[in-house]
Amino acid sequence: MIADLRFGYGSDEDVLAISKLQVEASRRVFLFGPSGCGKSTLLAMIGGVLVPREGSVTILGADLSGMKGAARDRMRADHVGFIFQQFNLVPYLSVVDNVCLPCRYSQRRLQRAKDADGSVEISAARLLSELGIDERLRSRKTTDLSVGQQQRVAAARALIGGPELVIADEPTSSLDADRRREFIDLLLSECDRVGSTVIFVSHDASLASHFDDAIDLQLANAAAGRSRVA
Repeated sequence: MIADLRFGYGSDEDVLAISKLQVEASRRVFLFGPSGCGKSTLLAMIGGVLVPREGSVTILGADLSGMKGAARDRMRADHVGFIFQQFNLVPYLSVVDNVCLPCRYSQRRLQRAKDADGSVEISAARLLSELGIDERLRSRKTTDLSVGQQQRVAAARALIGGPELVIADEPTSSLDADRRREFIDLLLSECDRVGSTVIFVSHDASLASHFDDAIDLQLANAAAGRSRVA
C-alpha cells in the first residue's frame, strides 16, 4: 500500500507523486511505460531501497518509510525476491550457489526452503529444474550460461524460500518474443504455487495479458499533469 507518496532526486521536483496505490496479496501486477517514467524508482521504494520524502510505503503491514535502513534491509531480505534487469548474478559462484544466496542472509527464507524441500540445496535444484536449467549446468559458473539461462537462474534466486513479494524489473528485455512469454509463464506458475504477489515491470505493454492488473505509469502521469500514480 502506497499513500500520499512524493519522491525526488535531490531537488524540489517530484519524480513520483503517488496519492494511492494498493496491491492485494497474491495478485499479478504489471507496471509498464517507457524508459524514464519512474518504474524502477517505484520498485526501489516498494523494496525499501529508497524512501519517499513524504508519505508511506507499507508492505505486509509494515511501513517501510518509518524504518531505519537496517530494518528495511532485513524486511527486504526476509520477504522480497528481486529479479534485476541485468540479473546481478555473482560471477565467481556456481549456478546453485547463486540461487542459494538469499538464504545466507535470511534465516526465514532458509527455514522456508528447508520446510518445503528438506534442504536449501534441494530447493534450489527443484526451482532450477522447474525453470528449465538442467542438472549438468548447475555446477557451472553463471558466466558460462546464455542470457536466457542466466535469467532463469536469477528468477530461481528470487523465488527461493517463498518470499511473499517478487519484484521483477525489466527481466525479459533481452529476450525474443517466444522466450519472453515462456519465461513469464514459468515465473508466474512458480509464484502461484507459493502464493507470492508479483510486481513485474516492462516497457512492452503487450505483456499485460499475462497479469491480473496493469498500471500504465506514463498515462497516469499525463492524466495528473506531473509524475503521479493514482
